Amino acid sequence: MTRVAAKLIDVARLAGVCNATVSRALARDPSVSAGTLARVEAAARELGYVPHGAASALRAQRTRTVGAILPTLDNMLYAKATHALQKALDANGYVLLLACHDFDLKNEVKVARSLIERGVDGIVLIGAEHDDALFGLLDDLALPYLLTWALDTTARHPCVGFDNRAAAARVANYLADIGHREFAMISGVIDGNDRARDRLDGVRAALSARGIDLPAARIREAAYNVAAARNAMQQLLVASKRPTAVICANDVLAMGAVLECQAQSIKVPQAISITGFDDMEAASILEPALTTVRVPMHELGREAAQRILARVAGRSAAPVTELAVDLIVRDTTAPPP
Repeated sequence: MTRVAAKLIDVARLAGVCNATVSRALARDPSVSAGTLARVEAAARELGYVPHGAASALRAQRTRTVGAILPTLDNMLYAKATHALQKALDANGYVLLLACHDFDLKNEVKVARSLIERGVDGIVLIGAEHDDALFGLLDDLALPYLLTWALDTTARHPCVGFDNRAAAARVANYLADIGHREFAMISGVIDGNDRARDRLDGVRAALSARGIDLPAARIREAAYNVAAARNAMQQLLVASKRPTAVICANDVLAMGAVLECQAQSIKVPQAISITGFDDMEAASILEPALTTVRVPMHELGREAAQRILARVAGRSAAPVTELAVDLIVRDTTAPPP
């Protein structure tokens, strides 16, 4: 026999509440008590009730979905932060839709339009640099959005992130404090990536303030993969005067640099100190363990969820939330030889 689909009124009767309470409970309305929510959820499970999403969206003028646009899906750090974002949204009854623009800010506008056409209630973006057309689109539609992984220095856009420039400067100052004067940097590709540019600018500014030069010949841009990092490190090692410290824009680049030194029997840190950025899980188990900057990925995702949901609901929220990062000193750095 075909089972008749349960209706909202059936759930209300079984839970002993009114229809409106069932609607609020299934929408995770904070006005519903924990006990009532539990009864409603239990009744819905028992009856096999599934809310009609399209009808609910029409009534509420919301789809209870949030879009997130990432520069790339091939990045463990973005994955961890996005997972924390998804879990926090799910706990509040929201679904996360993901999209990727491959470090192409023009393409990001196209991707955003696609998410908007699917009715997202808000959009989470990575970084502070975006095409003006994207901000114009979001402003025209009055669609809530949030920048993450960076801070907006213009204070025009709401953001949750950390100061990439200051964090990178902290690494450079630490290395200078222990005696290094010959520096090089393996940077991420700068075009379309404000995080990579800010980290390079932070290193340059910190070294310049101490009278230390970072010549263009000692800066290598590389894609975020081990092979590209090894190639960049090879170029730095064939120079007539080798650096004693190589600052890398993320941990993957640093791991590639360490592997290349090991392949050439160059000891790290005895001959060359190497640093990373992000503190991936593998950074602490690398041999030698990597000195790096720890980024609070899970906290970033959770904070982003709370901020975008507040904006979607029209509640007041801090326009800028700056998260702290830590310099983690391990075994890939030491005073210069």
